[in-house]
Amino acid sequence: MRTPLVAVAIASAVVLGSAPSGNGTAALAAEPGSLRAIIIELAVPGQPLTLAGRDAARQLIVTGTDTLGKFRDLSSRATYRAQPAGIVAIDPTGHVTPLAEGNATIDATFGGKTSAPVEIVVSHLATDLPVSFPNQVVPVFTKFGCNAGGCHGKAEGQNGFRLSLLGFEPADDYQYLVQEGRGRRIFPSAPEHSLLLRKAAGLTPHGGGERFAADSPYYRVIRRWIEQGAPYGPADAPVVARIEVFPAARLLPRDSSQQLAVIAHFSDGTAADVTRMTQFDPVQPEMSAVSATGLVTTKNLVGGAAVMARFQSQVAVFQATIPRGEPVEQLPPAANFIDELVFERLRDLGLPPSPVGDDLTFLRRATIDIAGRLPTRDEVEAFAADADANKRSALIDRLLGSDDYATYFANKWSAILRNRRRSASDKPEPTFAFHEWIVESLATNKPYDQFVREVLTAQGEEVKSPPVIWYREVKDQTAQLEDAAQLFLGQRIGCARCHHHPFEKWSQQDYYGFAAFFSQLDIREAKAGKKGNAKKNEPDTPGEPFRVLLKANTPTAVHPRTGLAVPPAGLGSPPLAIDKNDDAREKLADWMADPANPFFARALVNRYWKHFFGRGLVDPEDDLRMTNPPSNPELLGALARHFVEHRFDLKDLVRTICHSRAYQLSSTPNAYNADDRQNFSRFVPRRLHAEVLLDAIDAVTLAKTSFKGVSPETRAVELPDNLFDNYFLSVFGRPDAASACECERSGDATLAQCLHLFNSTDMLGKLAGKRSQTLGNDKRPHAERIRDLYLVALAREPRPAELAAFVAYVENKPKNGQEAYEDVIWTLVNTKEFLFNH
Repeated sequence: MRTPLVAVAIASAVVLGSAPSGNGTAALAAEPGSLRAIIIELAVPGQPLTLAGRDAARQLIVTGTDTLGKFRDLSSRATYRAQPAGIVAIDPTGHVTPLAEGNATIDATFGGKTSAPVEIVVSHLATDLPVSFPNQVVPVFTKFGCNAGGCHGKAEGQNGFRLSLLGFEPADDYQYLVQEGRGRRIFPSAPEHSLLLRKAAGLTPHGGGERFAADSPYYRVIRRWIEQGAPYGPADAPVVARIEVFPAARLLPRDSSQQLAVIAHFSDGTAADVTRMTQFDPVQPEMSAVSATGLVTTKNLVGGAAVMARFQSQVAVFQATIPRGEPVEQLPPAANFIDELVFERLRDLGLPPSPVGDDLTFLRRATIDIAGRLPTRDEVEAFAADADANKRSALIDRLLGSDDYATYFANKWSAILRNRRRSASDKPEPTFAFHEWIVESLATNKPYDQFVREVLTAQGEEVKSPPVIWYREVKDQTAQLEDAAQLFLGQRIGCARCHHHPFEKWSQQDYYGFAAFFSQLDIREAKAGKKGNAKKNEPDTPGEPFRVLLKANTPTAVHPRTGLAVPPAGLGSPPLAIDKNDDAREKLADWMADPANPFFARALVNRYWKHFFGRGLVDPEDDLRMTNPPSNPELLGALARHFVEHRFDLKDLVRTICHSRAYQLSSTPNAYNADDRQNFSRFVPRRLHAEVLLDAIDAVTLAKTSFKGVSPETRAVELPDNLFDNYFLSVFGRPDAASACECERSGDATLAQCLHLFNSTDMLGKLAGKRSQTLGNDKRPHAERIRDLYLVALAREPRPAELAAFVAYVENKPKNGQEAYEDVIWTLVNTKEFLFNH
């Protein structure tokens, strides 16, 4: 077993060093004495609050303004007063419930300041209002998880009782409750004895335990519904058109809180407070938490935090900006609009960025990210010696013009376009041809909209029309529309196949309207030929290739619930009338490439941003839903507009990103940004992709890895498809191209990886390769030989301490030839600095 060297620590310390010590101050939490005023904010300004019915409620939002002009939430800290008494009750959190019919005024006091009074009107206590089953009862089931997939909200239900998932089909829920179970679930003559209430309140054994207390508002609304004879409600009853979170956004210090209120707006123009019926979920749990009553609490991280609110089929988002509050005075000069928007965000957050990294760090970073390889020794020395102030821009252009750029990004696209063989019996020619088509498209800088169009509208035979290989892996309509939406629009709409999307606005109508674009396809599987009989002089019969053909039919899809034909429609767009002789996919490509399309350009720029920064502006990079907002919305919008204005030029996009100072910042954290992952205040190191790492080790050791079925010169990043058996690539997370998600590529560190790098037979064989042999026989001073290794492996000169440590080690080795240099190489390739792009 090879023994680690002391020099490992020396060579690795640069990359993931700890942040310098320092104490930040968040001078935003004003003390009560600094309050300028407090107000009770209303969701409908200028109108009195109304409480109609015994179960009505309102959540007050009390906000204080300090002398710095900052807002802070006082909803749970203020003292409330209602006059006259006895009309409403107000709990310490600002939650208002009715006591008697009439009018009253409410004010709030905190820190010696009192708000202006707010009028409230209470009605319909004596004359009861009918309970709406879809608007008042079903939300209780959603609030407490009764209709979640892990409980009754699944196809088979639970213990003989089922509900629609998340209440998206209230008519079905009504039937399950009222018409099934032989009347045992509800008991109108004695509502409190209804099994529905007794189980939910824990009064009868229930596998889900107690969901709410017997004296809670949730219990009372269901009991009142049963008392009224369990009505569904009139057919023309108003439905929820949208919900609104109030406030929609707020600047919140770390470790602070903000009460939310949720208002449901109905189709008849009325509105109601549904805060306590709303389900809340933090989008970034590491940054914030939220209670069942809508109290958001921020944690210690800096950046943007979002909370999703869901009521019935509607969702809305509250966004918090959590600043650090430090002065941001020294910023690099902005190179382009990316820097202007990134630095503006950092100023707002009070989050000082790291400085711009040095030249050789940029050389290595950009070469890996653009070309998928290490810079050569000649490139390192030439770049170091170049005195041109524009040499970084020239490097970017040179890399974009190289074959390596097209090859490396083809590796990326080939995986998510599912360019794969399922078994060794599959012919390699089709996947090889598709990979070559992708390489050629990138090399010639084919506009992205044209690239996507040629994939979507592909037809004909494999090899002759290489993009049809995508359809070989997405043969059915479901896979076609879901892959297309995820890949090219950043929309994961699979949930809407069976029910309304729980985190988005997409319905089944949207899903099947998108599916209709693919309804004309006639996909024919490849068929193997037959071998002839030489004795009978029978020739071989050639097989039939995989083919994609078009049927001349009017494109539609069938809605599974209504049975009606659904015409093609882009997501969020009106349906299209398409002739049966036209290819509906062409219309889909037209809709995608329209400059007004809200998804297409944003999805691509976000995907490429993640490639270069390790995290998307929206993360995951292909999940651009409303309830997963971007960390810098202005930047995502600006990048998308730039991409459209430059006619979907991929090379221009790469050039723009890499030219920015934001991309060129050092990876070394300062006293404030060590934990920052979403605001790009420094470059966050990330492990090299499996193929890049294997090629890098080959380049350092000069021991080439061979792959069966391709030329000996083929590098790992040049492999045309998935079916190349190599343990290193597997253990370091190379994707199998089995899905449209880049998450299939693993960047996790594992014990198997460490053991392979430390002591595998394969690794030991590479260490004994040409590089160690050459260095062992070299007659130059050890310092010069070690310098060569540093330039090749780490793209920099060794530091004096590193050089001295390695020279001393080699000179003290009994046999200081090849074996000593094997140890030196082993040490360098096992450092974080080598394994990570930094």
